[in-house]
Amino acid sequence: MASASSMSNNVENLSPQIIRGVVKEMQELVGCPPEGIKVQINEEDVTDIQAVIEGPAGTPYVNGLFRVKLALSKDFPQSPPKAFFLTKIFHPNVAANGEICVNTLKRDWKPDLGIKHILLTIKCLLIVPNAESALNEEAGKLLLEHYDDYSQRAKMMTEIHAQPQKSQKIGVVEGPLAKKHAGDKKLSAEKKKILKEKKRTLKRL
Repeated sequence: MASASSMSNNVENLSPQIIRGVVKEMQELVGCPPEGIKVQINEEDVTDIQAVIEGPAGTPYVNGLFRVKLALSKDFPQSPPKAFFLTKIFHPNVAANGEICVNTLKRDWKPDLGIKHILLTIKCLLIVPNAESALNEEAGKLLLEHYDDYSQRAKMMTEIHAQPQKSQKIGVVEGPLAKKHAGDKKLSAEKKKILKEKKRTLKRL
């Protein structure tokens, strides 16, 4: 299975017309972002589409910031892009390599759906997971049979992997991740300690 990092630069594979359309939609999304979604444009490769999605309220993912990547196929938009979570997440529809399984990106795909629709679909998946098309069988099983355990695992993974840095509240997510200041090192050492404890607890579950 291809991973997010192994997807090659597609600029030369797509027609100028398609690339113009992608750039236009990305600029619109930056100017008028959907609620809780912040799109980031890679000037060097416009087919490298990344966004940060806020964990929706009322879900185990609340307060988390989840980075996602869309990898456009050579014949986009005739065939759907692949979507990946770059932030680790415990979710029935997300594989170990981050790949997202959702019908919109498979049999329900239509060429006119667009990037905004895909990102909103991924956000909806955080609110309503679909255990029937599970890529993470353990998460799917817990979701159906032991929701509290599923919720606890998902919350813990969110706390460990998806906590926003101070500069990373939606709306001030900075381009390539802001370089860490030396003063943050003490803080991060303490955080690492807490996270180690949480990881140990996760292993026991």
